[in-house]
Amino acid sequence: MMAVAHIDSRQSLDECLATGEYPLTRRDLNEIATMIYSDAGIYLNETKASLVYSRLSKHIRNLGLSGFKEYVALVSSQAGAAERRDMLSHLTTNFTRFFRENHHFDHLKSDVLPELINRAKAGGRVRIWSAACSDGQEPYSIALTVLGMLPNVADYDFKILATDIDPKILAIAKAGAYDSGALETVNPAMRKQWFSEVSVNGRPKWQIDARVKRLITFNELNLLGQWPFKGQFDVIFCRNVVIYFDEPTQMKIWSRFAQMLQPGGHLYIGHSERVSGDAKSLFDNIGITTYRYTGKGGRA
Repeated sequence: MMAVAHIDSRQSLDECLATGEYPLTRRDLNEIATMIYSDAGIYLNETKASLVYSRLSKHIRNLGLSGFKEYVALVSSQAGAAERRDMLSHLTTNFTRFFRENHHFDHLKSDVLPELINRAKAGGRVRIWSAACSDGQEPYSIALTVLGMLPNVADYDFKILATDIDPKILAIAKAGAYDSGALETVNPAMRKQWFSEVSVNGRPKWQIDARVKRLITFNELNLLGQWPFKGQFDVIFCRNVVIYFDEPTQMKIWSRFAQMLQPGGHLYIGHSERVSGDAKSLFDNIGITTYRYTGKGGRA
């Protein structure tokens, strides 16, 4: 499936969609969009031409290339495989914040964690997945919520998996050091308990405590690829991600999440997202962008 709008005979492939230092033609955008769709399921159409231009033009200059045509040729080639991965990093949006969409964390704390904590204390296994973790603020928010209820959670089989397609943003997540602005949504008592001021390359940062880090495993993962998991999850967070996918890809992702959830497990999604298609029958909508897996779907 092509990832941009159908181009009819009246549309020139060489028409410029964005102009500046390096003109971006419809042909360039079509080829970039097709690669991004194939690699990550991200849907780009011509309304995103200015975004593609702004995200890539400086990088093209830094590479010393003559323009988008030469850049497309590079990332399409075997020799340009690393640059193609880098293109994905440039074009993906990594906006996040601690305790973003706080109603999810309130629900997790009041309705989900008590049962999971009791299971862990009884010797059971608990797994939570942050399926598009960006720079780590989401999985750290989950871990801080858990620690607030069970300070000695490290004594139990209670783990958080955090994955993202972008290795560069994962490196930031693993480091766990943030500008002060990032902690505006963290209450002062929590900041005092779990963060410390440090200097990173001469810049002041807030470093998250090693006890929080130990709860989380960070791994690179493409949601469109294989999911090499040995067991199912009790909770999945995947928020503000599938809005970048077309409808068939969204439905596939919802169904795959159902397959990876324990019966009665919970799925938290973004404020603009809704579980759609055949997957709707697999979930009960129990709150604002909050779903419970019914257990009706078989595991792949």
